[in-house]
Amino acid sequence: MRTFLSVLSSVLFLSSCGSNKAQTTTLSSDKFTIAFGSCNDHLRPNVLWDDILAANPDVWIWGGDNIYADTDDVSKIASMYEEQKAIPAYAAMIAEVPVIGGWDDHDYGKNDAGADFVSRAGSQQALLDFLGVEEDSPRRKQEGTYALHDYKVGSKKIRVIILDTRYFRTALTPGTGDDRYQPNPFGEGELLGETQWAWLEGSLANSRADFHVIMSSIQFLSSQHGWEKWANFPHEVVRFKEMVARVRPKGLILLSGDRHISEFSGADLPGLDYEMIDFTSSGLTHAFSGYTGEENPARIGEVVFTESFGLLRINAGSGEVVFQMVGDNGEILQEITRSY
Repeated sequence: MRTFLSVLSSVLFLSSCGSNKAQTTTLSSDKFTIAFGSCNDHLRPNVLWDDILAANPDVWIWGGDNIYADTDDVSKIASMYEEQKAIPAYAAMIAEVPVIGGWDDHDYGKNDAGADFVSRAGSQQALLDFLGVEEDSPRRKQEGTYALHDYKVGSKKIRVIILDTRYFRTALTPGTGDDRYQPNPFGEGELLGETQWAWLEGSLANSRADFHVIMSSIQFLSSQHGWEKWANFPHEVVRFKEMVARVRPKGLILLSGDRHISEFSGADLPGLDYEMIDFTSSGLTHAFSGYTGEENPARIGEVVFTESFGLLRINAGSGEVVFQMVGDNGEILQEITRSY
């Protein structure tokens, strides 16, 4: 793993709202590797952690469903996190690699839950304990687990934005047929909540970073399936696109999970002079082995439905990013490259 030169407690990038500000980690190299994944059952075989460590990442990002708790008993959630931390291969990985991230529904505490989950405040503290977030961190006091992490990589800067798609999310509309959900009527409900929306826009608009990597536990670009997705709140999709058109962030990349499949999706958004990628990586311990296909007009390549994790190999100097789906024994299951 690359050697960290220093961790600066001073804030180099400021968001325009809220107290959730980023600390900056400085590295000497202009190359930066992000590993991420989701859908990790602590009671199933955890076979990928040695491969993740072998990939030599500079950071691991949890994309949600970090454990399968499905309980409103916060003490049980905390106990399950401890079980995950005690898995030898995971313990070996986190001893070498910094860990950040957010949550999704099963580690939140209830399948497909949102703002109505009764234990969301306590569950938030359990997640922050699991991630090793300091007791005096602003994340301990705010509602929701959203966060910023900044990295100075050679002469370039990378900002990682962790979204919370659970804490503020309002009710979903039941679907018909094989679809669990269908989109809400336009303008009905919210996904991020007003405070997080203002924080997100400030985190992009006031950033001097060359790359902006946003972790959203649920998919943004894939909109045709009947499961959880941004498209269940169509006005929130429009709002995100309008925000991007206003602030024109450099190197915008979305990461997502949840689906127990992995896929690349891409789209040209107004305000961007490059293709925005939504890289879905899921799941770490169990995948949708019975997958038979679904529509996704934004898809690039093929769906992978075996256990895997995601890698972003960022060459900040050249602007090139290699996106890789990686399976057991380090097998590259699919790969694309983009320049920013």
